[in-house]
Amino acid sequence: MDTQITEKILNILEEEVVVAEGCTEPIALAYVGAKVRDILDDDIEKVTIKVSGNMIKNVKSVVIPNSGGKIGIETSVVMGIIAGDAKKDLMVISDITKEDMQKVQEFLQTKKIEVIHEDTDVKLYAKITLESKEKKASVEIKHLHTNITHIEKNGEIILDRPCNDADFNSALTDRKILNINLIYSLAKTIELNKIEPLFTKVIALNSQIAREGLMGHYGVNIGKIISDNIEKGFYGDDARNRASSFASAGSDARMSGCSLPVMTTSGSGNQGMTSSLPLIEYARINKISQEKLIRALFFSHLATIHIKTNVGRLSAYCGVICSAAAVAGALAFLNDERYEVVANSVINTLGNVSGIICDGAKSSCAMKISTTTNAAFDSYILAKEGRFLQGGDGIIAKNVEETLKNIGKLSQDGMNLTDKVIINIMNKS
Repeated sequence: MDTQITEKILNILEEEVVVAEGCTEPIALAYVGAKVRDILDDDIEKVTIKVSGNMIKNVKSVVIPNSGGKIGIETSVVMGIIAGDAKKDLMVISDITKEDMQKVQEFLQTKKIEVIHEDTDVKLYAKITLESKEKKASVEIKHLHTNITHIEKNGEIILDRPCNDADFNSALTDRKILNINLIYSLAKTIELNKIEPLFTKVIALNSQIAREGLMGHYGVNIGKIISDNIEKGFYGDDARNRASSFASAGSDARMSGCSLPVMTTSGSGNQGMTSSLPLIEYARINKISQEKLIRALFFSHLATIHIKTNVGRLSAYCGVICSAAAVAGALAFLNDERYEVVANSVINTLGNVSGIICDGAKSSCAMKISTTTNAAFDSYILAKEGRFLQGGDGIIAKNVEETLKNIGKLSQDGMNLTDKVIINIMNKS
């Protein structure tokens, strides 16, 4: 494999598979809050928060870690302002204390805070402005959770980094290089030492929060309830149900404010956990080697990134569908299937569960992970038996890459109105 291609692929992984504590949208707001506080460097009198509809959608109901069970845009921002460390990126509020939260509550009660729904086509957008008696500063992010595009203080522009508002990947390494066949080939041949450190960390962190979800009381607790009911005999004790339980347990914990970090993929912890936890559990049950698991995780994460690039960073199309489709292909990879079975496993998943909507980050994300994980197993076993959805079957095209383009059209063009309706419903509830 060409060295330049390998290096580009590794750069993409470095950009997309990163550690975060808490759901990435409220954490992004905390990050911007911490950053603009540092720019202002004065006593704050007023906070103005401008956010896109998708940011509202993904912050409204999810519990913020270390907050004592709090939710919401204002709390996310003020936690960053009071005690955030912007140098830690998406771990910005990892060190916040109960004493800090008392200061957060006091700030929320005594300062003027205004939240504005910004009418923008940029799905991931936030601009936070802080004002003191004599100073004013603002920081803006677009497309990516820590992608600062504009900084201003007292009318002076400190940073202005133009980006293509129509392309959420404009700030990143070009993704056009990616395709499922390339990812499959690289997963088989790439030197293990180039990917082992990253995916060893994925295994450690994501498994840790999944185990926490299986032990604790988080959200709807679907992961733990599936596990408990395997023991009771309601569910069969098999790899499919164990993988579904393990993956959804991680989301149970994370959506309910568990402070354990996770390795995210394409800007989402739920996508990161879905891309990894079913495979980790499947490999454990079937005593698959560490090397083979790491190579499968490499395939799964890159395939998720590739599929999600077509979908867009935030959308009404549930992101864990992308990860589940990648997991279906990775299951085929783990079982030494030829490329056609891998590709058809991805296609089967997309043809099955592409109707699942994203209506914000919350407890039901864990249920969607369970559902799509089950679909991934079904999709692989069908492809293994030579049964797969054909071109012309609804949104399915003649091959996997054309199908991914159709998924992009569905999510970005077809579901635009769906997204707006979802946001309007959530704003009224």
